[in-house]
Amino acid sequence: METLALILAGGKGSRLDILSQQRAKPSVPFAGKYRIIDFSLSNCVNSGIYQVGVLTQYMPFSLNDHIGVGGPWTLDRRSGSVTLLHPCTGKLGEGDWYEGTAHAVQQNIDFIEAQDPDNVIILSGDHVYKMDYNKLITYHQQQGADLTIAAQPVPKEEASRFGILDVDEELKIMDFQEKPDDPPSNLASMGIYVFDKEVLIEKLKKHCSPESSDFGHHIIPVTIDDCDSFAYEFTDYWRDVGTVKSFWEANLDLISSSTKLNLNDQNWKIYTRSEERPFVKFGPQGRVRQSIVVNGATIHGEVKNSIISPGVVIEEGAIVKDSIIFDDTVIKENSIIDKCIVDKEVTVGANVHLGFGDDLTVNLEKPKLLSSGLNIIGKGASIPSNTRIGRNCRIFPGVNRSDFKERIVLSGSTVKVQTGGLANHIYNSESQRQVK
Repeated sequence: METLALILAGGKGSRLDILSQQRAKPSVPFAGKYRIIDFSLSNCVNSGIYQVGVLTQYMPFSLNDHIGVGGPWTLDRRSGSVTLLHPCTGKLGEGDWYEGTAHAVQQNIDFIEAQDPDNVIILSGDHVYKMDYNKLITYHQQQGADLTIAAQPVPKEEASRFGILDVDEELKIMDFQEKPDDPPSNLASMGIYVFDKEVLIEKLKKHCSPESSDFGHHIIPVTIDDCDSFAYEFTDYWRDVGTVKSFWEANLDLISSSTKLNLNDQNWKIYTRSEERPFVKFGPQGRVRQSIVVNGATIHGEVKNSIISPGVVIEEGAIVKDSIIFDDTVIKENSIIDKCIVDKEVTVGANVHLGFGDDLTVNLEKPKLLSSGLNIIGKGASIPSNTRIGRNCRIFPGVNRSDFKERIVLSGSTVKVQTGGLANHIYNSESQRQVK
């Protein structure tokens, strides 16, 4: 039986904050050499699914450039293809934009019908995991299901963050609630759905509109009501990396000797569009412990429990720990980077301390996103020498020396590019909190 994969990659990714300000969330770099979407794409080809549609909308340029015609995933082969599906005028007589996950698929019903699959597997572009979709699809067929949802138990205290399934002893879904206040169970939807093609099209045509546009809120519940729907329990490693904290944790998971996500498995490779970079170079004082360092990096300082991406330069005396450093960033001498995510092409001046002190004041602009002491430094930012930045801080893309009104940025602060000659900052101070 033929299966078509649709990867939902169109969301704005606001929970990744400034990491996704200039790129689609699925194209955010991961683990030094990958993009997040590489996992879904690689799972497809490793599972023998070569007809793939990627539904993209927000800031699609980097994602389009990364995927291209699908060569790294062998999706440019004669018997398969990857198709980038953007919103366009004229579908269903409605607005141009995808209003939600289900609405995005509904606008591409003509693409689904042209492929004429037996089943459609709907995937998210911002999850990190390895899954053999063949096992899921075989289970779907054996159950005679119209809909199968991949699910995983989560800690009960976190269950309200997910779509929650209530199932019987045979894993037949009895009820589904999207992010309930009082979850009936801790079996969480992974956002991976296998639909019978005809059932999917019928439900989308009947129940989906720009106002009822989401799978979890609108399509899954009505499908469960009148179709045979089952849960497929998946117990291996899986992480939704849609928040800054979960993204940082999933990256650092790979460093641990006990990681459950093995990226060295030659039988299940994670493919990507790799850059041609020279070897890693270590200077006479260069030292690395329990870290990932990717080709093209130059290490003269010290790296601990961190991920260092291609082209990164760490000068002598600099220390990087518990951090993720994206491509082509330069960290100058005697600086300290502690528990930070530093985007591409950032310059950190000499004697800078990013992540100092024990003050965990939450970020004043984004208290729900930054509360664990993690800092984010945006793409192309330039941090002036001798600057100290506390914790839970946001440094926006493109800021430079003139955007720092002080050389001490206290925990919970945000630094943005000046607008109209006035500093566009939200600073935390010991005596007052002020917005300018």
